Amino acid sequence: LWRETPWGRRSRERQRQVMLFLVCVCVCLSGAEPLRYSLAEEMERDSFVANIAEDLGLSPSQLAARKARVVCEGNEQLFHLNRNTGVLTAKESLDREEMCPHSDTCTLFFKIVFENPLQLIRGQVEVLDVNDNSPVFPEKEMVLEIMETASPGSRFPLQSARDKDVGSNGLQNYTLASNSHFSLALGTRRGGVKYAELVLERQLDREERPQLNLLLTATDGGSPPRSGTAQIRIVVRDANDNTPVFGREVYEVRLAENSPPGQLVVRVAAADPDDGSNGKVRYSFSQISERSRQLFQLNPDTGEIQVAGNVDFEEADHHEMVVRATDGGGLYAHCKVQVEVLDVNDNAPEIAVTSLSASIPEDAPPRTVVALLSVRDRDSGDNGRTECSIDGDVPFSLTPTVDQYYEVRTTAALDRERTAEYNISVTAVDWGRRRLSSRESLSVQVSDVNDNAPEFTQKIYTVSVSENSSPMVRIGSVSAADADAGMNGRVRYALVRREGAEEPAVSVNAESGAVFLLRPLDYEEVRALEVAVRAADGGSPPLSAQAVLRVVVRDENDNAPVVLHPAAESSGAAGELVPRWAQADYLVAKVVAVDADAGQNAWLSYELQKATEPGLFRVGLHSGEVRTARAVAERDAARHRLVVLVRDRGQPPRSATATLGIALVSGFSDAHLRGSEEAPGAEPEGPLTLYLTVCLACVSALFVLTAGAAVAAKWRRARRSAAESLPAFPRSAPPSSAGSLPRSSAYDVCLAAGGGNSDFRFLGPLLPFFPAGLPSGPAEQRSSLCSQAATTLGDDGD
Repeated sequence: LWRETPWGRRSRERQRQVMLFLVCVCVCLSGAEPLRYSLAEEMERDSFVANIAEDLGLSPSQLAARKARVVCEGNEQLFHLNRNTGVLTAKESLDREEMCPHSDTCTLFFKIVFENPLQLIRGQVEVLDVNDNSPVFPEKEMVLEIMETASPGSRFPLQSARDKDVGSNGLQNYTLASNSHFSLALGTRRGGVKYAELVLERQLDREERPQLNLLLTATDGGSPPRSGTAQIRIVVRDANDNTPVFGREVYEVRLAENSPPGQLVVRVAAADPDDGSNGKVRYSFSQISERSRQLFQLNPDTGEIQVAGNVDFEEADHHEMVVRATDGGGLYAHCKVQVEVLDVNDNAPEIAVTSLSASIPEDAPPRTVVALLSVRDRDSGDNGRTECSIDGDVPFSLTPTVDQYYEVRTTAALDRERTAEYNISVTAVDWGRRRLSSRESLSVQVSDVNDNAPEFTQKIYTVSVSENSSPMVRIGSVSAADADAGMNGRVRYALVRREGAEEPAVSVNAESGAVFLLRPLDYEEVRALEVAVRAADGGSPPLSAQAVLRVVVRDENDNAPVVLHPAAESSGAAGELVPRWAQADYLVAKVVAVDADAGQNAWLSYELQKATEPGLFRVGLHSGEVRTARAVAERDAARHRLVVLVRDRGQPPRSATATLGIALVSGFSDAHLRGSEEAPGAEPEGPLTLYLTVCLACVSALFVLTAGAAVAAKWRRARRSAAESLPAFPRSAPPSSAGSLPRSSAYDVCLAAGGGNSDFRFLGPLLPFFPAGLPSGPAEQRSSLCSQAATTLGDDGD
């Protein structure tokens, strides 16, 4: 096994310190001076600009890990950052004159954006001018009409050449070809623009030379220098002794940008005291840039300068032009017109999305960065100042960083189940008098996290099933819902197994929650069962909930009635004795039966199915009591056999039969004597019979006393706790249908075996009947004594 050595731990600590130092350096650089680079214009595509990784002290792998990218101002991406090498290159060949036509310096701004964590590093690239443009005159030939009376020293402005290059590569000098009448004077206007004026050195003489041709050359300071030429044709005019005179040499005007075409800018005026055509003045532009010529127009008769195009402060904040006033004699004068353009809040803020997280987990902590925005307003002053806000009640806020960049951060915990997607509307407003605004919408999806446990629709599900139903029968279903999405919201069901418990009789489908029966259920064994059902989602870790499934077993008529009295083995004997003097409705016996089913399936009815003499006896429909239907007559047979049918009310009904043997007697002794007389050849056994009779009488007397005491004790105990002494029949069966005989009408009959030879009978109240067998006590003693007496007397009844 590898074990880290102390040297290894120190090495790792040094690496962490170095990384921390680099991160600190990067953070410092992000808020310190921007990275400055330069690149000559007209360089080839993919030209090297800088090695960002070396300048920031980062490795290329760190650039790739933090997803470094370059973002340029404006919509056009001029540079490309290679994450693998850290080299910043130009995507296209750059033309300084096209990119910065109105600026001496051309600086392109960009930002290096890092993620994980978010960081901005500003940078700028200055596009260096290359002497790729020659000076150009507006016209290849300039015509000057000069009066021959012009005095030496008079100056005549010339049209200036224009060089698109700047600095030392721009226009630096004018030269005039050698001549005898004129020299060249150079000057510099505001803004550093050089101009040339023609100076008359010697008096002109039209008669001597009516026209002169001069060559004017404009040269820049490049290496090698470039130049442009123009021809100057001087026409010598005849004398006109008064020249036009302007009221002011310089007209300074302020004009708001976006002024409508036709709006008056200024009116210049020049006076000429001459008469006739020599005193009529016409106006024209003498020196004006091409852009200014497109924006302004001059009325040649009135001297009014009007707006002709769209004046935009953002393109040029001032314009300068020279107006010439010429009279009919050819004399002219010049004045300067300087137009200062006033900024108007005509540009709405521009919002650019630099970085946007398409989705964010719902458990993201507050202050999590969602997006990075930049806001720019091309106006100046308060018109260019902006403020940003988020519309609506959403859990997001804007945090300003540097250079008009804003971070969109969360302000509270998110809940996908309440809102799965947010449309964040960011509004930027400037500070102008007429405030302009723009809006940008960001769509952020909230990704799901397993933060919701399944919820059952019910806490307790109750389903019913008929007993003895076939296995794999669907008996119901459970249902749980999970507010999460995807696997986090997929619910699976299972039964909760208790340790040591038997296999449940039902199962739950893991996908649908359907409940199936695994094995038949017996209502008589189990009336209902409860199991716990768990619903778990597919999250990691999974969340779960539990509900109770209660299965209620419906009773089916699957048990036939069971006859408890009379017992099946005594059906052939004369078990009941009826006196000959019995009247109608005399209680002979009671058939006692029970049904293990419940409800209607356990409601029993009794009917006499078969009888020796049908009209003598009847059976109670619900009580099972066998009574005489009429008074017993002498002609009735001594022995009767009754078959009682016991039927329940199930569908289909089930039944059982009970057989009763009944003997009609005049009395206890008569019954015994009649049996003796009917047995011929039976002789008395002398004193033995007397002894047995006396012993039996003593035993019977003792038994009566014992039974009376036991019955009295049982009666007191039964009154204290009636529930303990009630018959143990099924609870769902009513007393009338259970076939139980009330204690006040129950009898116990003891007869010796042999039927007609028995002459001993005992009648007395019975204790409560127990289906499982008679309880121990006086009743058992009574049965034992009866059996002993029957054995002693023998079959002949002696």
